[in-house]
Amino acid sequence: MSETPCSAQVRAGRLAKAQQFLAAAELIEDAVSDETADAYVTLCVHAGIAAADVICCARIGRHAQGDNHAAAAALLKKANAAESARRLEVLLSMKSRAGYTHLPSSATDVKRAGRAAKSLLEEAERA
Repeated sequence: MSETPCSAQVRAGRLAKAQQFLAAAELIEDAVSDETADAYVTLCVHAGIAAADVICCARIGRHAQGDNHAAAAALLKKANAAESARRLEVLLSMKSRAGYTHLPSSATDVKRAGRAAKSLLEEAERA
């Protein structure tokens, strides 16, 4: 994963995406069931990744780019955002299960994903 410089346009665009993903997740949040848990968790993961980019942009002027999202968590740590990095790691630990396997997300996953994504977005909006 590479680090990419941020412009105001990139930062605003990534914030808009984080807000969109979380808004979509919140549309189904109250009705999450076994049939929609994976979609909810996946939307939370994408919201968290975009929010993490915004936090890094605001603090160090660059964000991670590429398929290795663990590098984004490491970059958050470099940006003195250890708690945000921990939240992103929580989300990333659920990404493959929710999006790429036959295994369903649990009720605990749903709760943890929602909390982590909302917290990351709040931090991004303050950044």
